[in-house]
Amino acid sequence: MTNIELAIFIKRLEAICHEMGLVLCKAAFSTNIKDRLDFSCALFDSKGALFAQAAHIPVHLGSMAFAMRDIVNMISWREGDLLILNDPFLGGTHLPDITFISPIFVNREILGFVANRAHHASIGSSSPGSMPVSSSLEEEGEIIAPTLLVRAGKLDLALLERLTMVGGSTARGDISAQRSANKVGLQRLSELVNKMGSSRFLMGIEKVNAYGARIASATLSTIPQGDYSFVDFMDDDGQGNIDLAIKCHIDVSSSCFAVDFEGTAAQVAGNINCPLSVTAASAYYVFRCLLPEYTPSCEGVFQYLAITAPEGSLVNAKRPAAVAAGNVETSMRIVDVILGALHQALPEKVPAASQGTMNNISMGNHRSARPWDYYETIGGGSGGHPLGEGVSSVQSHMTNTLNTPIESFESHYPVRVKRYAIRRGSGGVGKNDGGDGTIREFFFLEDTEVSLLTERRKHPPWGLEGGSPGWPGANYLDGRILPPKCQLFVKPGQVLRIETPGGGGFGRHKM
Repeated sequence: MTNIELAIFIKRLEAICHEMGLVLCKAAFSTNIKDRLDFSCALFDSKGALFAQAAHIPVHLGSMAFAMRDIVNMISWREGDLLILNDPFLGGTHLPDITFISPIFVNREILGFVANRAHHASIGSSSPGSMPVSSSLEEEGEIIAPTLLVRAGKLDLALLERLTMVGGSTARGDISAQRSANKVGLQRLSELVNKMGSSRFLMGIEKVNAYGARIASATLSTIPQGDYSFVDFMDDDGQGNIDLAIKCHIDVSSSCFAVDFEGTAAQVAGNINCPLSVTAASAYYVFRCLLPEYTPSCEGVFQYLAITAPEGSLVNAKRPAAVAAGNVETSMRIVDVILGALHQALPEKVPAASQGTMNNISMGNHRSARPWDYYETIGGGSGGHPLGEGVSSVQSHMTNTLNTPIESFESHYPVRVKRYAIRRGSGGVGKNDGGDGTIREFFFLEDTEVSLLTERRKHPPWGLEGGSPGWPGANYLDGRILPPKCQLFVKPGQVLRIETPGGGGFGRHKM
């Protein structure tokens, strides 16, 4: 396979993932998937090793890449199977993210898998949006261990009905969309294998991994060898525990980029705990950001990355720890501490801290004549960096979902968006300022239960090289300050205001 043929092969694999994502987006019913694009698609070989993905959600894709080997070994696969799961301790992230995995067979030989993961607004929690301020995994909703929804082409109708019941009005449509995405992935992958032949296709995957490994090795050689450490803190866990340390130690050698989280706080009662797969996703993301844009996302890229974390810690929690916010909030802080340590080695490449939170808001009313669930994240400022200023009102790092368009939001739910604006001046000042955060105000038209899972309300996003921190975020109900993590009941006419953090500034400001 020539270099040109390899480049075309890589793009064809990526195109399959992109088409899967388009099918999922266009066929889904929920705003989470069709508007916010909270989903991811990827391809894996017969052993569960990643060989292609679309540029979707880093926390989804990294955790799948980390856990897929264990998942595929749990099942005696048959043609026509479809496995689903959401258990965070068996390959998932948090319960609203449901993963669909399908094997591809050619001449009765399993050649690989297509997979997609999408966030569902309801997964059976008593709290609307299924993102409660929880203290155990069971409070967060329906736990799905790796289970065959389809066995050899036969659909498990009882399981489908259970998922539809806990998932609400859009669940059946979203499940059908995820099934369709995998069906298209299998069809396109089969067409490619048939055109190339199985042996040449498998050789192509080996070439992709070897190419990725060469790029990773070359990049690793540009990082000064040494030991680098950094510590940052989570605001709280929603259950009374505050200022929880996440500590990172990076050991860079010629053959390994080793990330160790020794010294991180123990797992807590609240839901900011991370399964190791989510922690690995954060480390994968940072390492991937060091590589050239043309690098293929594959197993070969990550063979130089080693991750260790104390069992029972905040970043390697044990069942039955609550994890709803670990996936969305702690993952962001893990990125911050790895980047903070890495800045000591690469001061000319690493940006200041971005907003460091996804600003999760879930809401709904299960007692309404028309029960509803809604969930969204809100963008903030990204950090200033050596080449320029940060970006305002944007999602960064472990998520790249969109906002829900106001027109779509207001047409589906009894809430109005009173204000949606850039939070001017909230970015840290520096030679290159951090990006500004966002202001989003919700005016409620009926009784609504709201859950907030937010961070960087106490510990602001840090600046670098003399740049000042970004402003911390804040949450208000009718002007009254709210805790970073809370559940509340609001009445018609009340206004919830979310102010998201700005990014840190980079470099000393010149007067």
